Amino acid sequence: MASPKKGFELLFRKYYTNLCNHAIRYVYSKELAEDIVAEVFTNFWNNKVYETIAISYRSYLYTAVKNRSYNCIKQELNRNENILDAHLDSAGCESQPVLRPDEILHFHELNKKIEQAIQHLPQQSRKAFQLNRLEGKKYAEVAVEMKLTVSAVERLISRALSRIRNDIKQGYFLLPLFLFV
Repeated sequence: MASPKKGFELLFRKYYTNLCNHAIRYVYSKELAEDIVAEVFTNFWNNKVYETIAISYRSYLYTAVKNRSYNCIKQELNRNENILDAHLDSAGCESQPVLRPDEILHFHELNKKIEQAIQHLPQQSRKAFQLNRLEGKKYAEVAVEMKLTVSAVERLISRALSRIRNDIKQGYFLLPLFLFV
């Protein structure tokens, strides 16, 4: 690409919405997700990160959004713990924190298991699953991109979901939420 600015604009238009959807998986707030994606793109442009990327831009952006989302969750957890500690010191009694650490830990453990299960999928299934469930593309769009029929994409995603369910322990009640959101 002759102009980095033009390339940046194309990347932004192509990935902004999907990256926001990706961030929502972690932070469960549209506004915060949009802020995270905006920060990633701002950093990408202002620090000229695009000049040093050795992997694909897409891969970098998705990883950066995921990492930034995790950092936001950690900051929120630390902030809530500090608020709780201050409240306990002043009130002398226990109260319910806004975010419970065990819930966040459970979320991270489940997310790791899901990510591992996705990585163990056959390549075609993994690609179809990621395009549909993680990037929000419709079956027809996935079919065009992968040069398959819509029914073939449906089968690949169905098999992927089945394998992911089998790879995850039955005790995780949040699994349907992650797979079907």
